[in-house]
Formats: sequence, C-alpha cells, structure tokens
Amino acid sequence: MKLSSGLLRGFVLAMVASSSVLTAAQARPSPGPDVQQIYQRLQSAIDKIPAFDHHAHPGFSDDPDVDAMAAPPDASEPLRTRDDNPELIAAAKALFGYPYDDLSPEHAKWLIAKKAELRKQYPGAGYFDLILDKINTESSVANRAMMADYLDPKRFPWVFFADSFMWPFNNERETARNPDEGVFIPLQEKMLHRWMQQENVSKLPAKFADYLEFIVRVLDDNMKKGGIAMKFEVAYFRPLTFSDPPRSQAEEIYQKYASGGVPSEQEYRIFQDYIFRFLVGLGGRLNIPVHIHTAVGIGDYFNLSQSNVMNLESVLRDPRYVSTTFVLIHGGYPLERQAIWLAAMKNVYIDSSFGELAQYPSAFKETLKMWLETFPEKITFGTDCFPYNQVLGAEESYWLGAKSSRMALAAALAEMISENEISEARALELAHGYLHDNAVKLYGGKVH
Repeated sequence: MKLSSGLLRGFVLAMVASSSVLTAAQARPSPGPDVQQIYQRLQSAIDKIPAFDHHAHPGFSDDPDVDAMAAPPDASEPLRTRDDNPELIAAAKALFGYPYDDLSPEHAKWLIAKKAELRKQYPGAGYFDLILDKINTESSVANRAMMADYLDPKRFPWVFFADSFMWPFNNERETARNPDEGVFIPLQEKMLHRWMQQENVSKLPAKFADYLEFIVRVLDDNMKKGGIAMKFEVAYFRPLTFSDPPRSQAEEIYQKYASGGVPSEQEYRIFQDYIFRFLVGLGGRLNIPVHIHTAVGIGDYFNLSQSNVMNLESVLRDPRYVSTTFVLIHGGYPLERQAIWLAAMKNVYIDSSFGELAQYPSAFKETLKMWLETFPEKITFGTDCFPYNQVLGAEESYWLGAKSSRMALAAALAEMISENEISEARALELAHGYLHDNAVKLYGGKVH
C-alpha cells in the first residue's frame, strides 16, 4: 500500500516522537555531570524529613539494660566504629558545641560536664528527647533488655529480647565453646531469670506445656508495657539454620533436663529449633513483629558463615508464618545483596542499621542504591546507636548514623535520577519511605 506524502510525513514524525520518549526514559549506566547539583538539592530536602529510627540502643554508658548483650573484652572493631573515629568529634561539635579538635582527657572533661548540664536542664525523659530533636528524628526504637525511666515511651518504642527462652537448661557446655560465649550465655541466663521474676516463676516449670505458657505470658505482658516487637540475637550463639522438630521431641528434651543435667549440643539445638519456631508463630498470632540480627557481630569468634542471612530462608518462606512480620536487622551485612531478595516476601522487611556505621557513606551509598532499585518499599532506616563510653555516648553515634544515612541516601538517589532511573519527585517519595513511612506502615500506624 502506498502512503500519501502527508500520511508518510505524519508517520515519520510519530516514530521520531516515540523514539525520543524511549531515549529519554532509557536508564544509562553512569551518572552525568548534573549529579552533584541533584545531590545538593536532594540533601537539603532529605535533611528536612523527620525520621523513624527502626533500630537503636539508646541509653547511658553506665546503664546495664542498654542491651541484653555485652561486648567481650578487647573485641576487634572495624575502623569506623572505634571510639577514636574523628567523626565522633564532629558529632560532639554539632550536638553540644564542643570547642576542641581532639578528645584528650582534659578536653573530654568539657564534654562530660556539658552533657551533665543538659541533663539537669532537661530532666527525666527530656534529655534524650532533645537529642532526637537535634537529629530530626520523631521516634527511635529502643532495643533494650528493659526500658529506662529516662526514655520517653512515646518517642522510644520498646523492642524486647526473646533469645533467652532457648537457653533454659544447664549451659556449661554452651559457655565453654569459646571466650565470647563465656560472656554471652550467662547474660541469656540472667535475662531468662528476669522474665521469670516478672511472671513470679521461681523455677522452671515441671511440664513443657507450662513452660510454653510462661513464654506466652511474658510476651503478653511485654506488649502491655509498650513492646512493639521481639528481637533475636541468636546468630551470636548458634547457626541460623533451624530444623523443624515435632513438639514431642522438644518436650522429651525439656522433661529430661528441666530439673538438671547438661544436654548434648544436638539435643539443645533440637529444643532451640522448636522454641524459635514457636516464638515466630506467636509473632503472627499476637501481631508482634520478629526482629532478627542478620549481620556480622561483635566478638572475635562470631561465625559469619553459620550466621549467613540466607540460612533463614526456610523460616521466612514457610507458609505457616505468612502472618508473622519479619525485620532482618542490619540487612544481612556484608551479604546485603542477597538479603534484599528475601524482602520479596510480603512479610519481610530490611533494616539498614550498622551498615551506615561500619561503612563510610561512599560505600553505604552503593548498598542503599541497590536496595532502592530492588524493593524500595521494604527497606527501613536505623542508626544502631550505642553508648561507646562515658565521653562518647549514644548521642554521638545517633548523630553519626543519622548523618551518614541521609548523605548516602541523597547520593544514591542523585545517581538514580541522573541515570534516568527515576524522577526527582519519585526520589523524594522513596526518601520519605526509607527514612520514615515504610517502618510506620510495617507497624500498622501504631508508631509514629
């Protein structure tokens, strides 16, 4: 068929226009010269977004309840998380107007005195509320053994620890495994005894059914006290590979060792596998999310291969737990590229805390970019703040985690815009999601 010259010209113009649209929409493999200007615009906007910090350990250095764990003596630390990181001086300057460029003992006295002065000026819960205001954070999830009266429960929702339920027996074999466990396991025993005191239980129940009922009571009471999630640090103590034993097998082991005796490692693992899955199932029935530590950890004997986040896949993809919401704390780092694909499950979320402290912004940017390009609605911001010592506390690590995350986020989104992956408007939507909205949605609006 022969086209008239007018129709032919119209057809050619339509094809050119279509080609232009496709060319404009085509993502390119590297950012252009506009990336720095985009970054600056985004950084200004991102700094104004109030954040929801999904993972932190707020508290003072002399507070033993900041965590259910403790670092083994003289444990190795990556470069950026050491307390001689000069960025922490920048944090002290930003938060407190610290006038010095070093932390010599004489100069550190100024910082200690300044914090003490502010604690008097902002008594009770006012001091840490002030710190959140300074870093533009609405709320910060408190991962703590117990809550403190100096933390405002409206701004510091509580996540309590559930690991101790898996270590109720004589743990001499567990404790002797390596020096780290010699520190960690006794703290789990202490935590279990505190839960028992809370429920007026003087000794382990004689029957397994009563032990399970005790666990349910602890969770119920912790939720009434404001607990919004349960947390597992189990990767510190044993592999993240969980078998699926029947209740009868776990009950037999409980009845054998509840009143004494030392279980073999195989027996203990079977019992723990059942209790872990029991707690995961409870999370769905009680509508309380399950947080799981999935990254490298403190101590020189932390087994990274056994704690590989992918070992959790059989649990996360188990249809029996579809009503349980999981949060993979620390995003599986340094296996964050694999971890994000677990978030394909509707009930699995990723938390970025620690990654932004262990890595400098230039490296953390790559993590965020890869996540934002995969399942952006499933990633959440966290600082993993922790009190380093009397001088450098949770305050400085709060600032460093928040500052690093916002910088890396702006850099990642700027590259995505420059590479034609997303619009600037879409980038700001993703920024709001990561810093705040995704986590709030996860909890069904119960937190802010």
